[in-house]
Amino acid sequence: MPYTSKSLMETFRNVLFVPHGAPTFALNPGAAGAAMSEVVLKLKPPRAIVVVSPHWQTRKPTVSAAAQLETIHDFHGFPAALYALQYPAKGSAEVALEVAAALRLAGLEVAEDSQHGLDHGAWQPLRQMFPDAEVPIVPLSMQAHAGPAHALRIGQALSALTQTGIWVVASGNITHNLGDWHVAASTGGQTPAYVQRFADWVHDTLIAHAHTQLLNYRQHNTDGRQAHPSEDHLLPLFVALGAAGPGAHPQAFYRGISDYVIAMDGYAFVNAAE
Repeated sequence: MPYTSKSLMETFRNVLFVPHGAPTFALNPGAAGAAMSEVVLKLKPPRAIVVVSPHWQTRKPTVSAAAQLETIHDFHGFPAALYALQYPAKGSAEVALEVAAALRLAGLEVAEDSQHGLDHGAWQPLRQMFPDAEVPIVPLSMQAHAGPAHALRIGQALSALTQTGIWVVASGNITHNLGDWHVAASTGGQTPAYVQRFADWVHDTLIAHAHTQLLNYRQHNTDGRQAHPSEDHLLPLFVALGAAGPGAHPQAFYRGISDYVIAMDGYAFVNAAE
């Protein structure tokens, strides 16, 4: 379903699913990074951003109200230039309270953190979209142990906030199998066929609004378990689905594969065309 830049701005539901890829994405963002930068230029700037990333995991939803967000380099063995990168984003105690209140209104138990910063799953895409770090950011943790339905519920709880100029940015990857990456990287191998197959299935399922199938992707797609041996990197997609609300249409702003096994597809959620 095609959208012009103008209609994207008019129909955008203030929800993005963005890829963050490998940590080296920050140094070499490539075509996915360029697409991420470009899509933001077509949208009205947010009042603040609630960001979820699979790299901040807690037993229950936790909201960071830190005034200044530390750039967390939560990876090892990469080039020194990567550790020198900083993303000096500011938080918002006010918006953090709104996020916590929305989650509690949905019946969720919530914790608050006054210090937690931005892991690489959060700061890498945010740095690509808002390089001047001018937008207040509120990190929200995830619960990989609780599965897709819980992630969807988190998103649904956040949906009302998107009506107030707050964006929900869910950062993950459509495929994420580090074991297969190590094999491919060490042997100079090729992208396994399941990577594109699963990314295509997710795309088609999103477009068809077949959310029940997507929630139960491991039962409905034979590539699901290999695409995600653990579910953490796909769960942000369900947060985005929930936050976008009923009837939202996913518009892919980029589709492609990097580092052999990482599908870097990104989606903006918009109102369905009349």
